[in-house]
Amino acid sequence: GAARCDDTIRYGLLVTTLQEPLILGSRKEMERLVKFAKEDRIDTIYIQVYRANRPYFPSMIGDSAPYRACVKSVGEDPLTFLIKKAHASGIKVYAWLNMMSLAENKNAFILKKYGPGILTRGPSPKTKIEDYKTDKQYFMEPGDLRVRRELVKMTGEMVSAYAGLDGILFDYIRYPDANPPYGYTEANIARFKKARGRTQINEDDPAWKDWKRLQVTETLEALSKKARSIRRDIKISATACAPYARAYREAFQDWSAWYNSGLVDYITLMSYPPDLKSLKEYVREAKEKAPDFKKVNIAVPAYKLINSVGTFEDQLKFCRASKPNMCVVFDYESLLKNRALQNALAEANK
Repeated sequence: GAARCDDTIRYGLLVTTLQEPLILGSRKEMERLVKFAKEDRIDTIYIQVYRANRPYFPSMIGDSAPYRACVKSVGEDPLTFLIKKAHASGIKVYAWLNMMSLAENKNAFILKKYGPGILTRGPSPKTKIEDYKTDKQYFMEPGDLRVRRELVKMTGEMVSAYAGLDGILFDYIRYPDANPPYGYTEANIARFKKARGRTQINEDDPAWKDWKRLQVTETLEALSKKARSIRRDIKISATACAPYARAYREAFQDWSAWYNSGLVDYITLMSYPPDLKSLKEYVREAKEKAPDFKKVNIAVPAYKLINSVGTFEDQLKFCRASKPNMCVVFDYESLLKNRALQNALAEANK
């Protein structure tokens, strides 16, 4: 591409493991992805390499069967191959990891190892594993130190294996929601009571809410620290919910603190509203929390706008005008499904 001045907005592309055919399972698909990214002037590919406790990299911690299958079909380590191809075209690669969510995988290695006690939950009784499901998935407890240890080890495995990796996108570092209230695992409650001198849990106790926020932040801190201890130069981004009230009060993400303390290099705002008005409101709010918007990426939901190309164009234009670090499109598969979305992206990125 042509030389670009500093104030040009860059574009990123999120690529999931759910896409068929699996991108990491085929040289042809990885080459096609890089060609696509180059033609559309994508600066960074965010490739999902960990989802539902299944790593697509060499791991002793998670179920690396998907990784072994990819190595077999590609003939070498798929992520190494993708990084090499992308770098040859001047494109960066971030490993995208879904941390607290196990998706619908009730046979996850980590669950077999520790049992359902590591799944975050509300106060109501649980009799079977399905009772722990929230938003169609199983969420682990950020305040359980066993969970934290496992995820830290896994981050270490990944960063150690790929010297060429440009960065990491930590996703799902949060509680699921505020309703029902979460955080009621034995381990988390015991730690809270001991640390704060409480004898019981009261959902309206500010100390309890702050405790949950602290668990989320400390988990991210441990992951970032591990990654940077192996590679000082690796860039770290974490996804944050929008609007800010939802992030802070329901997901217990104090992302302005992550941003201000240098815990991450970038915040990636994943809000995914289907309209422009909400996006504008979320961004206006985010700018109050993060005045230096060069450390913020805004994700735009192509998947929700497959049949609303006009709204996709408007959101991209607004994203550019907001001057973030990057506009990140979710996701590659949606762009392939509708050529008009691709054209809109190419147009926005001229």
